[in-house]
Formats: sequence, structure tokens, C-alpha cells
Amino acid sequence: MYESYWHLKEKPFENTPDPRFFYFSEEHKEALGRLTYAVKERKGAALLTGGYGCGKTVISRMLFDKLSADTYDLSFITNPLLSPISLLREICYQLDVKISMRAPKNQLLKKLNERFFENMNANKETVIIIDEAQAISSHYAFEELRLLLNFQLNHRFLLTLLLIGQPELRDKINELKQLKQRLAITYHLNPFGEEDTKNYVLHRLQIAEVTEEIFTAKALHSIWSKSGGIPRIINNICDLSLLVGFSRKLNRIDGNLVDEVAKDFN
Repeated sequence: MYESYWHLKEKPFENTPDPRFFYFSEEHKEALGRLTYAVKERKGAALLTGGYGCGKTVISRMLFDKLSADTYDLSFITNPLLSPISLLREICYQLDVKISMRAPKNQLLKKLNERFFENMNANKETVIIIDEAQAISSHYAFEELRLLLNFQLNHRFLLTLLLIGQPELRDKINELKQLKQRLAITYHLNPFGEEDTKNYVLHRLQIAEVTEEIFTAKALHSIWSKSGGIPRIINNICDLSLLVGFSRKLNRIDGNLVDEVAKDFN
């Protein structure tokens, strides 16, 4: 709607996990590096947490995309609000393990164990990624995930489990000492600082092929101040600022307009 007015090729601040628009802060590089290390070195289990809208899902999808299907058998669960046995069934389904709808838990585990060994013998690694893992409401579901890590040889794990979620996921895992002890890698993503917020906004504008300055320096400061450095909120503020600026036929987005727009989100 406002793209042509601001001479943009496309909207730069959509809240979708498009890797073209992803801005790598040092923390995001570290998070992706640690998850990649956990997978490639078969560390068993890893945990990534961060606040709402800080880029966890984008990182998990980037990791998913960089793991070749020839080398990795992947299960990516984005809605883990399931009963323990339903969670096991979903993992079976995504790993293409053939089961009956009424299969009991012991049969599911047997089939999964067989798939893990099949993958190992075929020189493939099994990776289970659970996004929004804080939504797992049952301790029993976490216990089933932990027990999957018991499928191992003396010298290696047969799968890698990655748990990704909001900060309360750490609180849940802290109550599950045995699962916590299995986590070889952990990392927490913080919101952007002011410099990263500025670079993030300019990066996304560059991908949209901006040809001139749109946000003033004071506007960029206000975006950081009003968003708390959370990428999803930055996108909302910037998107609405561009819309309001277009409707008012402005030449630039200044700090006063950002402050005004930010009130709508507060």
C-alpha cells in the first residue's frame, strides 16, 4: 500500500520468518553457532530461550534449512501443546515412522528406536526440534523427551533434541533435574541494544531496496526506546510509521511520529 510512495520494492517490516530480512546480531550468530555445534557434534540435547519476538523461530528455521536431507532426518514440531503420547506420535509422523493410530507407547518407542538405528546405519543423523517448547504443559511429556535420549550407544547419542522457547521454559526445565543435566548446550537471546536496533531497521530497508533516508536519527532512537529492542515490536512500529507517514504525505519519519505510533501498541 505504501511501497511506491517510499520507493520500496516490498514491505520491509513484515513479521514473517523470511531469512532474507534476518539481521544477525552477535547474539544471533552465537545462538545459531551453538545449535549447529550441538547437532553436528551429536551433543544430545540443547536449549535456546529468549523473549517473545526476539528471533528464536527464525534461527530454528535457518538451522533447519541448512541441514541437508541427505545427512539429517528432521522432525520440526511447532505446536507441542500435546499429550505425552500425542507428542511421540507427532515425532513418529514427522520422521515417517509407520504406526497405527492406536499404537501404545511401548510400540511407539520401539519404532522410534528402530528408526534411530536405521538412520545411523545409513549415515544419517536424527534431529528433533521443538519450537515454543514452553507450551508443553505436562512434566510427563518432558520426561518422554528425556527418555528418548536414552537411545544411545556407548560412544554417541542416536539423536539430537533441541528445545526452543520463551524464558519460562528454563523455569520448567529447572524443575526437571534429570532433563536439565542432559542439556549440553544452552543459550539465551536478549533484545537488541540501540546500535543493533538501528542496524536492524537499516538492514531490512536495504533488502527492500530503499533509495533514500526514511527514518531520521531521532526516529531510530525512538524505535529502540519504544520497542525495547524486540524485533517483532520494531517491525510493528516501523510498519505503522511508514503507513502513517504515507497517509500524511511526509518526506521523512521523525521521532515525534514514532512516539505517536508507539502509543497505539502500548
